[in-house]
Amino acid sequence: MRACGRPLQTERNAMANAKSKTNWFAIGVSIAVVVVLVVLGGVVVYLNNQATAPDAINQPQSSVVDEKSGAITYGKGETTVDTYVDFMCPICGQFEDAYGAALQQAAADDKITLNLHPISILDRASQGTEFSTRSAASVYCVADANPDATLDYFNLLFKNQPAEGSTGLTDDQLADLAKQAGAEKAASCIKDGTYKGFVTEQTTKHDVKGTPTVDINGKRLDNKDIAAELAKILG
Repeated sequence: MRACGRPLQTERNAMANAKSKTNWFAIGVSIAVVVVLVVLGGVVVYLNNQATAPDAINQPQSSVVDEKSGAITYGKGETTVDTYVDFMCPICGQFEDAYGAALQQAAADDKITLNLHPISILDRASQGTEFSTRSAASVYCVADANPDATLDYFNLLFKNQPAEGSTGLTDDQLADLAKQAGAEKAASCIKDGTYKGFVTEQTTKHDVKGTPTVDINGKRLDNKDIAAELAKILG
């Protein structure tokens, strides 16, 4: 029997209200904790993704590579000749046999500015080995490792050109050619495929649909006009 104090019902109501307030407080704290954990989890995921995300396209750093055009450049002549070649392309090999030495000599004599663009449009013709991309990227590796060896390596690739439709040369074989040219340090870059993304970007940027493609003073030539226009320049 209660001797004093408020009525029993009033006390029960007060206790119920207190419990109600305590429960809502606990729920609020729990929600806050969950929100914090979710936010922290998101931050962790973001940081992990940033750490494992692919690097931006690597840009070659070489004295013979033009930063804007991506071309491997020789000579300082007023007439500019740009050639776009794929090392799997047999017609590119024929083009280099016919004009390569003469163009390179004209550049050495500063009669022309020769811009060489290794590009990739024939990966489909190398049985899944991406030889066109790998070989083009390897030229930039050599340009980085030893700029003076770049032209020799470029020529070696055509002298050792694999047949269209074959698997092409392996990375080890490309590295061996680089060594022959005097750029042994290019081996790791070649095997890592450091400049494959750059080659893909350049191929798209210059809108090359077939090879060889030739521009003279910025004007793209029709294939039927290449021989006549180069004859004018080379004499």
